[in-house]
Amino acid sequence: MAEDKKQGAMHVDIELVRQLAAVLDETQLTEIEVEDGERRVRVARTVTAAPAVQYAAPAAAAPAPVAAAVPAEAAAPVAAANAVKSPMVGTAYLKPNPEAKMFVAVGDKVAAGDTLLIIEAMKVMNPIQAPAAGTVKAILIENGQPVEFDQPLVVVE
Repeated sequence: MAEDKKQGAMHVDIELVRQLAAVLDETQLTEIEVEDGERRVRVARTVTAAPAVQYAAPAAAAPAPVAAAVPAEAAAPVAAANAVKSPMVGTAYLKPNPEAKMFVAVGDKVAAGDTLLIIEAMKVMNPIQAPAAGTVKAILIENGQPVEFDQPLVVVE
């Protein structure tokens, strides 16, 4: 009887898991799933604060010329201070579909909870909402643009 249970046990292909983990590292994804007949393998990793530090370090090191960095630094605090930031990596859409008008435009008044844009991540459309009432001062991305985690998207004041 114990031998029958062993035959029915799932065989884990360690090499496949390692290959999937390598794909996660190469593509900066947090999760991948493959299916082969009745067998399904999902490999996921949790995102910690360490990768955020790695992303921030190159950005700080990049603006080496002081003269070129001064105008950018002057504009960045205003945009970053009131910007709604991306909660995930994905593709940002400013319209609900290609034929529709944009969710918001510069100068529009928005209420807390109004949809500003959507981010598609892993075939799921995620609405990004205004955290508070205000006026749209700037849209920092273009329709269909890939966005990174914590990237400023829309300035609402």
